[in-house]
Amino acid sequence: MVQYIDQYFEAAGFSGRDLREGEFLRCTFERCDFSHASMEEVRIDSCRFVQCNFHGATMNASVHKNSAYENCSFKESNLFIAAFTDCKMMGSDFSKAKMDGVTLTEGDWSYTNLRQTRLVKQDLRNIRFFEADLYEANLENADLRNCDLTRANLAKAKLRGADLRGAVMEGVDFKSFEVKGARMDAFQAVSFLRSYGAKVD
Repeated sequence: MVQYIDQYFEAAGFSGRDLREGEFLRCTFERCDFSHASMEEVRIDSCRFVQCNFHGATMNASVHKNSAYENCSFKESNLFIAAFTDCKMMGSDFSKAKMDGVTLTEGDWSYTNLRQTRLVKQDLRNIRFFEADLYEANLENADLRNCDLTRANLAKAKLRGADLRGAVMEGVDFKSFEVKGARMDAFQAVSFLRSYGAKVD
């Protein structure tokens, strides 16, 4: 089992490496390559990753706590039943990543690419999705209460059964997605009506 504690790496190559069940604690990785690495069940705590490449990495059941992934690529990675707790994911790309069963607990997912991501029945309360790209994301029956969805792209997103109460949705184009079956609060309902030209007193 690999173990990295209080270390700094810049432009290091971990591509294809066997890092399964490894431990990463208080480390910083800048522009490092983890593409196609085996990272099943790794535990990452209080680390920072900047512009790192996780393309095609296998990260099943990995655990991430209090860590930052800034402008990282998770394209086609496998994050099945991975857990992210209070992580900063700003600007990261999850194109075609497998995220079934993922657990997201709070944190900042602003500017992330989550297009077509499947987040059915997920508890996403209090997460910041500021200007996140959720185009065609499946959010059916997801709990989005008190999320910050300011200017998020929800075009063609599936929201049937989703709970949006308390979520900040300023700048969201309500006409770009179907709200039937979603739970909304009074403020959101007014915003929805106004987006269709209604005058609400």
